[in-house]
Amino acid sequence: MKIVIAPDSFKESLSAEKCCQAIKAGFSTLFPDANYICLPIADGGEGTVDAMVAATGGNIVTLEVCGPMGEKVNAFYGLTGDGKTAVIEMAAASGLMLVAPEKRNPLLASSFGTGELIRHALDNDIRHIILGIGGSATVDGGMGMAQALGVRFLDADGQALAANGGNLARVASIEMDECDPRLANCHIEVACDVDNPLVGARGAAAVFGPQKGATPEMVEELEQGLQNYARVLQQQTEINVCQMAGGGAAGGMGIAAAVFLNADIKPGIENCVECGQSCAGSAGRSTGDYRGRAHRLANGRR
Repeated sequence: MKIVIAPDSFKESLSAEKCCQAIKAGFSTLFPDANYICLPIADGGEGTVDAMVAATGGNIVTLEVCGPMGEKVNAFYGLTGDGKTAVIEMAAASGLMLVAPEKRNPLLASSFGTGELIRHALDNDIRHIILGIGGSATVDGGMGMAQALGVRFLDADGQALAANGGNLARVASIEMDECDPRLANCHIEVACDVDNPLVGARGAAAVFGPQKGATPEMVEELEQGLQNYARVLQQQTEINVCQMAGGGAAGGMGIAAAVFLNADIKPGIENCVECGQSCAGSAGRSTGDYRGRAHRLANGRR
């Protein structure tokens, strides 16, 4: 008898891998002779790299990048077993877990390090990237990520802006001429587990700002900044960015990936689990996921 165990992580409780082992231990007491296949999965947040690497027999690449508050951090991404796909977690370079609670400030935080991970993958001739955007510390509209890949954000005087949430309101124009040309030949898929738009009551600032340390005053400032950012993006690209499903994910990283990377936004699980062959013929399948009640309600889910 074959039993496939394929859980997601239990937020702030167990990693997907530890969930696998716990479930296997329980099942083994009832079915000691079963053939167990453990497939830890993820939805685009923390654990996505580990899950994909484990499932494909890949490996981890480590490098130093710019952290969310400007400090250097040791980050990583995964390569699948065939060496053709890079799996990148935004959380590894720009994650909330990298910032002490008392230092969290989405007006200052930047996603620049995530762009550095993408650039490193391009340097290694990777032309297929899965970008998981859960667990970020940022509400910068993906400015930092784009800046690391050559995009310039200018104020009304034509001066380059630092890429952070506090400067969203100052963006007057965007120069994309120097955006990394290798992106044109790279297929990028964004894995995220929410469909929130960029702005509004369900937008990046209102829903995710407080989770990243924003006070009510910061949330209002970020919302105004994102509204301005959206206007500039829409004027220059003619893309209706305000209500794009998933555009507000990870503080607006969803919209930046769609606009600057020409990425497809997909549900995280759709990107991160391909276990049809493993499940074929299995007598049992065990899956698991966890969502805190506050998170579910914030996203309109019960």
